[in-house]
Amino acid sequence: MTTELLAPTDPLESEINKYDFITQTTGVFKAQRGLNAEVVAQISEMKQEPAWMRQFRLDSLKIFESKPMPKWGGDINIDFNDIFYYLKPTAGQGKTWEDVPQEIKDTFDKLGIPEAEKKYLAGVKAQFESEVVYGSLQQDLGDKGVIFTDTDTALREHPELLRQYFGKIIPPNDNKFAALNSAVWSGGSFIYVPPGVKIDFPLQAYFRINAESMGQFERTLIIVDEGAEVHYVEGCTAPMYTTESLHSAVVEIVVKRNGRCRYTTIQNWANNIYNLVTKRAMAYGDSLMEWIDGNLGSKLTMKYPAVYMMEPGARGEILSIAFSSKGQHQDAGAKLVHCAPNTSGRIISKSISKNGGRSSYRGLCKVEDGAHGSKSSVVCDALILDPDSRSDTYPYIEVDEQDVQIEHEASVSRIGEEQLFYLMSRGMTEAEASSMIVSGFIEPLIKELPMEYAVEMNRLIELQMEGSVG
Repeated sequence: MTTELLAPTDPLESEINKYDFITQTTGVFKAQRGLNAEVVAQISEMKQEPAWMRQFRLDSLKIFESKPMPKWGGDINIDFNDIFYYLKPTAGQGKTWEDVPQEIKDTFDKLGIPEAEKKYLAGVKAQFESEVVYGSLQQDLGDKGVIFTDTDTALREHPELLRQYFGKIIPPNDNKFAALNSAVWSGGSFIYVPPGVKIDFPLQAYFRINAESMGQFERTLIIVDEGAEVHYVEGCTAPMYTTESLHSAVVEIVVKRNGRCRYTTIQNWANNIYNLVTKRAMAYGDSLMEWIDGNLGSKLTMKYPAVYMMEPGARGEILSIAFSSKGQHQDAGAKLVHCAPNTSGRIISKSISKNGGRSSYRGLCKVEDGAHGSKSSVVCDALILDPDSRSDTYPYIEVDEQDVQIEHEASVSRIGEEQLFYLMSRGMTEAEASSMIVSGFIEPLIKELPMEYAVEMNRLIELQMEGSVG
């Protein structure tokens, strides 16, 4: 079988993006364009789902249709009837890379996923369009009871465990796009880590949109049982087309007593993607939930990872970075909700805007009645590289308890001429000096990433910085 990876023909092809290539594939099934009850029922039928999930989807569609578009955040200009909501790329999921169709395997080879799996990952899921096409998990972890599979398979093989948590942390009526995902979800990751099991190496999922006017709606559910630990890493890319595509995921996480979960996202969407995602974790007694969130690319991103601290001693930490350029709006942020006494949280948010890009921090820090002794710290810093770019901050703080400690700090700055002069006097060009200043600005995030991802993130930032000066 021959494989052809075509260069994009879009007028924005000068954009520097090594992930901007298109794989020529023929899928097994493609739903009709547009969204209605017939399409939703067809997706459920294709997956041979139980009646309760089919009804859950149809009920969610009604909620989606009844909810208005958000009146805050970015400008969402989507024709929902111009999107393909389900595309099945292969007949089944491969257990080895040789099982995956050559053209799709070549795509993931180009993205470096099989190589990363051999070097430092405990397991991999690779999703292409609507379905997971490859999955693996180290044998020793399977022997300890760890479950790492796609959510469709979890519905078939672990129905009671999935149903106990599915849609409970983020119900369909939470927001319009959670309802949309609940109606047409496909793929995503399901992870269960048994009590006391600590996974030394990250589990990874990689999500690739390839087709034009495509919607990707993965659904991820992670359950970290008492005293267990997991680090989950996800990456996302898509090629550039002239029409917009939609990515609207839902991620639900439960971290039980003394458990720890780190969820790292590095997304580098093409600049025609609307990225509208809902992510939320429930952290119980003395547990730790960490979100590491890197947002590059997309036309509009609206994403606010949240930690609800449900029992005393729970902690939530969120570290995010957003990079916006011409035609992009990164409306990103985070939420910390203290629902129990003596809980603590920290948000560090950094944004960089260049070439007329817009970045917004939108965050919530809430202390509920009875959550005495709680502490939260929020720091959001914005770096603006030119007069055409924009940065906004929308912090919300709600406190219903007296004995708490809440800190909020925000700063906006431009690259200073003195900084540039100092570095250029050491022999750097202006572009090199600017790139070094930006690298220092985002260092708090970079040092939290696995080494391979830190290298990749630095490289992405360097590529984004090319041509920004002079």
